[in-house]
Amino acid sequence: MIEFYLNDQPIRSTEPPASALLDFVRYHEHLKGTKIGCREGDCGACTVLVGELAPDGQTMNYQSMTSCLTPLGNAHGKHVVTVEGINAAAGQLTPVQQAIVDEGGSQCGFCTVGFVMSLTGHSLSEKPATEKNTIAAIDGNICRCTGYKSLERAAATLTAQLASRPTQNAVAWLSEQQFVPAYFQTMPARLAALRTAVAEEAAAATAHSNGTPAATVSPNGHTQSQNGHDSSAANPFAHPLLGGGTDLLVQRLEELREQPVRLVFDQSGRRGIRQTAAGRVVLGAATTASHLLESELMRGLIPQLPQYLKLVSSTPIRNMGTVAGNFINGSPIGDLTIMFLALGASITLASPAGTARELALPDLYLGYKKLAKTPEEQVTEISFPTPLSGDFFHFEKVSKRTHLDIASVNSAAWLRVENGLIAAARISAGGVGPVPLYLARTSQFLVGRELTADTVSAANAVMQEEISPISDVRGTADYKRLLLRQLLWAHFLQFAPALAVDELI
Repeated sequence: MIEFYLNDQPIRSTEPPASALLDFVRYHEHLKGTKIGCREGDCGACTVLVGELAPDGQTMNYQSMTSCLTPLGNAHGKHVVTVEGINAAAGQLTPVQQAIVDEGGSQCGFCTVGFVMSLTGHSLSEKPATEKNTIAAIDGNICRCTGYKSLERAAATLTAQLASRPTQNAVAWLSEQQFVPAYFQTMPARLAALRTAVAEEAAAATAHSNGTPAATVSPNGHTQSQNGHDSSAANPFAHPLLGGGTDLLVQRLEELREQPVRLVFDQSGRRGIRQTAAGRVVLGAATTASHLLESELMRGLIPQLPQYLKLVSSTPIRNMGTVAGNFINGSPIGDLTIMFLALGASITLASPAGTARELALPDLYLGYKKLAKTPEEQVTEISFPTPLSGDFFHFEKVSKRTHLDIASVNSAAWLRVENGLIAAARISAGGVGPVPLYLARTSQFLVGRELTADTVSAANAVMQEEISPISDVRGTADYKRLLLRQLLWAHFLQFAPALAVDELI
């Protein structure tokens, strides 16, 4: 049973967990304001808000998500908000809607709902009310007829209005200002009660079972057995894993609807980022790109990380897509995979027998979409050595548009320089081979050499021998070789800007 709140109404559904939330909202609940567009998470017409009870049990955290790629099961224990649920009274526009109307930000209206929901989510967030943050909130929404200047003006109007938003009890203020209805203030108590009811149901079910391990309930209300796995199936390892759904619901929606799946997106043990005494940073496999973006630890270790992650998909997709999902997808141009290859990451794989093994991330990829893991093995953790304060890290991506696009070529580089010499290096590249590439020969070549233009030129010669791009819709093989050469230079110019002068001599 999947239980959640849809706007101000409780929902209990036995629909397949891998169903798209979009289809449930439109065809089961007949809320047609949420639109069907691309069904790939690109257009943002299906954007909804998904609220989760915060750890304090008193407040809510809302995120924008594309409902076409949100598994219905991931709504369990949460508050899903569609455009029908944001108006305080019939016929009364919210400040977000009014700003778009006043600035002429809607023509055909198809995309408007997505913009409204993304901006409403920004209003509910704790991010500072700056124009930059307001514009960033709609980076996952596309308008095909109005143009964006009117929407930018609407965003500026909202930024000014939100300047008065308090840091404490913001929902009460937002309700007073008609950004959201008054029922939003009751959602923490409602979800807490729902969590309790789910726990009691789980305990009752356990009491009536014979020989079944005692069950616990994770903070989101999902039932878990003592070994930390969903107790909904006798052998959860036998079922496909479904995290954020940003890839599988594009490719295999109908197939997944017809079979049991194991939902891991909300398992608390698979979230989080921590640093160990052994000098490693450890991520739960269900950590999302947004978790990386918001992590003080990650931003402290890699100060430019927010700049890099802004190049990865869009806000709604970053709220959903998991790091492990990006790895297991096996795409040769996976942005997170390329970053973590350069960070020297390893993954921990768990088997049905309860054993675990660690695998260096480069060793996961045997060929195009071919992985060095059994179908039953599951990624539980990701870790990498903690970068030192003097280490260099840089990520570059070339795509047809800046945001919400797949890379033609991407690359990351990590360097440690001591006494003017490169003491250690890791270079990665995507789009230039059948798998995400850790350029081992190029990385090794750099070790012990001076940080000079000659070194970079020589490293490029090694790198060109190490890659094997093909011509496709994103460019010819020669074009990709040239791009990667330029990205290598871009890395080193970030590390040592004086190299630009050396190159011209």
